[in-house]
Amino acid sequence: MKRLIDKLYETQSLDISEYRELISGRNDELSDYLFSLSREVREKYYGKSVYIRGLIEYTNYCKNDCYYCGIRRSNKNVSRYRLDKNDIMSCCKEGYELGFRTFVLQGGEDPYFTDERMCGIISDIKNNYPDCALTLSIGEKSRESYKAFFDAGADRYLLRHETADCVHYGKLHPQELSPENRKRCLYDLKEIGYQVGTGFMVGSPFQSAETLAKDMIFLKELQPSMVGIGPFISHKDTPFADKPSGTLELTLFMLGLIRLTLPYALIPSTTALGTIAPNGRELGLKAGANVIMPNLSPVEVRKKYMLYDNKICTGEESAQCIECLKNRVSSVGYEIVTARGDAANYIKNQR
Repeated sequence: MKRLIDKLYETQSLDISEYRELISGRNDELSDYLFSLSREVREKYYGKSVYIRGLIEYTNYCKNDCYYCGIRRSNKNVSRYRLDKNDIMSCCKEGYELGFRTFVLQGGEDPYFTDERMCGIISDIKNNYPDCALTLSIGEKSRESYKAFFDAGADRYLLRHETADCVHYGKLHPQELSPENRKRCLYDLKEIGYQVGTGFMVGSPFQSAETLAKDMIFLKELQPSMVGIGPFISHKDTPFADKPSGTLELTLFMLGLIRLTLPYALIPSTTALGTIAPNGRELGLKAGANVIMPNLSPVEVRKKYMLYDNKICTGEESAQCIECLKNRVSSVGYEIVTARGDAANYIKNQR
C-alpha cells in the first residue's frame, strides 16, 4: 500500500481503483507514512505558515432543505437571524484590528440578500479594506450573479460539492438540488476568475470508499485552489439525526490524500475537526492543512448558526482569542501569519 502513497507523492495522481484501495486498506502505519509525506509537501509550498480567515456567519436563513443540515428550511426549531451591513462591517473592523487579512462571508441561501445587497456589502468591505481578500460561501447562484460579485470585489468562493457520486448526492439532498448544477457553479466560478474552493463531508450517510475515491478524482479534475473537508456530524433536527458521525481517523487520512493530490491547495483544519476531538484541528495541521477559520460573528448569534450538533461556539475557536490560537498552532510546530494567504498556484499564475 505504501507504493500507492509513493506514486501519489511522485505524480499527484491515482486512478479511482487505486484511491479506493488506499482508502479501504488504510491502517495506523499507513496513515503515519502518509502524514509524513503530506507534511513535507505542505511545507515545501507554504513553509510553517498557517493562514487565518475571519469567518462571518451573516445569515442562518436558507431556502434549501438538505437532509444533513441544521439550518435547513424545514427545521422549525432554529432561531433565525440576519446581520445587516453595519453588523458585517463591525465584524470586519474588529477582525482587521486583530490581524485578519481575509474575511469569509458565509450564510445559508437566503433570498433576502439579493445581488444588489450582496454587491453593496462586498464593495464596502473592499473599499474599506483593500489589502484584504474577501471570500464568499453563499451557495448556488447564476453565472451572472457570480460575475456581479466578482466585479464588486470578491476574490474567492467556497462551494463544497459534498459528493461527486450522483446517486449518493440524491441521498443527501432533495430533488430540487442536482450534482450537475453544483458542478456547473464550480466551473463557472473558475472561468470567471475566482480562487475556488470545494470539498465534502467525510463519513456522510451512505458514503463508501468508492464515493470517496470519486471525490478525489473530481478534485483532481477541478483543480481548486482550496479544499475544505470535515467529518459529518449529525444534527438532532434533521432526517439524519440518528446517523453515526464521521471519524477523526478517516477525515485526517483524506486530508493527507488531498495534500498529495493538490500540493498547492489551501486546506483548512475545520471547526468540525475541533468538535469531534479536542486536538482535532492540531492533528489536521499535522496531516497537511494550513488554514484555520476562527469566528468573527457576533457572539450572540454564534450558537444560532448550527449546521450540526455540539459545534464549538465560544472560547479558543473565536477570533478574539488570537493568542490562544497562536499557542495551539505553535504547539504542533507551525505559526499563524498575518497575510492574505493566496493559494500558491494562484500566486504563480499571477506572475
